[in-house]
Amino acid sequence: MIFVKPIVFLSLAAQATLAPVFAFTSKAVRGVSGMKSDVGNVPSWGMPASRSFAANTSLSKYKDTHAEFPSFESKEEYESYLMEASGLPKGFATGSAIGSFVPEEAPLMGALPIKGTIIHLTDGPSENWAAVFTQNKFPGSPIIVGRSRLASGKPIQTLIINNKVSNVCSGGNGVANSETVCEAVAKALNLEFGSESVLPSSTGVIGWRLPAKELAQDVVPRAVEALQSDSAFVAARDIMTTDRYPKLRSKTLSNGARIIGIAKGAGMIEPNMATMLSYILTDATVPKSQLQSMLSEAVNGSFNSISVDGDESTSDTAVIVSSNKVDMEGDEIMKEFRSALNEICSGLAADLVRNGEGTGHVMRVVIHNFPGSGLEARRLGRHVVNSPLFKCAVSGNDPNTGRLAAAVGSFMGKFKGNEDVSKMTVTLGGRTIFCEGKFVLEGDAVEKELSDHMKNAQQNEVSDFPEHQRCVEIGIDFVVGDTSATVYGSDLTNEYIIVNADYRS
Repeated sequence: MIFVKPIVFLSLAAQATLAPVFAFTSKAVRGVSGMKSDVGNVPSWGMPASRSFAANTSLSKYKDTHAEFPSFESKEEYESYLMEASGLPKGFATGSAIGSFVPEEAPLMGALPIKGTIIHLTDGPSENWAAVFTQNKFPGSPIIVGRSRLASGKPIQTLIINNKVSNVCSGGNGVANSETVCEAVAKALNLEFGSESVLPSSTGVIGWRLPAKELAQDVVPRAVEALQSDSAFVAARDIMTTDRYPKLRSKTLSNGARIIGIAKGAGMIEPNMATMLSYILTDATVPKSQLQSMLSEAVNGSFNSISVDGDESTSDTAVIVSSNKVDMEGDEIMKEFRSALNEICSGLAADLVRNGEGTGHVMRVVIHNFPGSGLEARRLGRHVVNSPLFKCAVSGNDPNTGRLAAAVGSFMGKFKGNEDVSKMTVTLGGRTIFCEGKFVLEGDAVEKELSDHMKNAQQNEVSDFPEHQRCVEIGIDFVVGDTSATVYGSDLTNEYIIVNADYRS
């Protein structure tokens, strides 16, 4: 029998802070063939027995994340905030384990760590799941497997995610390696529909072979042993690569249905119909076709509207899975679900930019009255935040408004050359800096005001927690159109270069 294990990852002070929120009794994880939901005498693993984590005991115990996070003074404060809001929806369990491997492509690097994370539907497979994947022409092998699973229309029961190696265009048979890991998961959990009900994801170095044997024989069995049905926090933490901190968002609906999302990604971030890696879990019963439509809509307005470095990953994946535990009857509750899903995806997207490799400032570009489609408006926003000159100016708190206006003009000239821009207004920090074809610059006082706005939005690019949610605010109003969009982007710092100059180690 596999028992739920308490999660140990915080300092004793943080544990003491969180203990009252999770002062329940642990239960066995269900879903393995022949397993019962008996209450087990689970060891506390460093915590008092009365403070062991529990299996979805009471919705009243769960908190939700805010649409905009508060400021944080420390990593412990941030993780405590996420932990309090990390309760899993009914019918889910997660478990992680770490192993090691020696890359065949670079054996002199020696043994390297690799993590495997399992997300499991404890009461059986679900047909109600949806996904979107990268459109990169060189997709990872897990993307090929995932597309096949989605096209088949068959149910899934378990997700397996590994970091360190992305299994993209590697030597050998990458698809077979992914399937080997899926088979190990199906065997360890005795899944009714076998490996076809397992959805794989991989992230990490491109071009390396997936260490399928190490994952299948060592990591997967121990990740199954670690399954617990209390918190999504450990999964959010263990899917990270160069991320500096975990990302998690949650929302409880008025009927008690719960949605929780986790995401990873810090570099190679400019998605196209997907995100880096994001997993959204819900106990709301929503039909597959509606889930797919809602997810695609939410992704377009969130993950497809961000950019850290302009590079689209080969492994981008966004998945939503329902355990079908809470009925969703009526149009109003479905509208509430759609709104909550959009909020979670938008929050995670902004978190990914803030956690971007070397990010010292987050830029938020709000576009109004654009003369074109939503896709074109988002492309304009990404063009602005991807301008190397403007990114560097923002990094240095230099309000070089010429670079901003030039980026807008460059895009419009290349892609919307026949549109009228004579009435366009551009703002920085809420102050108009360009209007009807002319700069509006009024001396040293305005220069200082704009620079102070940038300084106020600055964050520590190596910090292991998000200090605040402030952004460098950029507004672009074309007046003549009717399309709006919001895009988030990152500045360019020395830290970004340092991280990516030594990524593989």
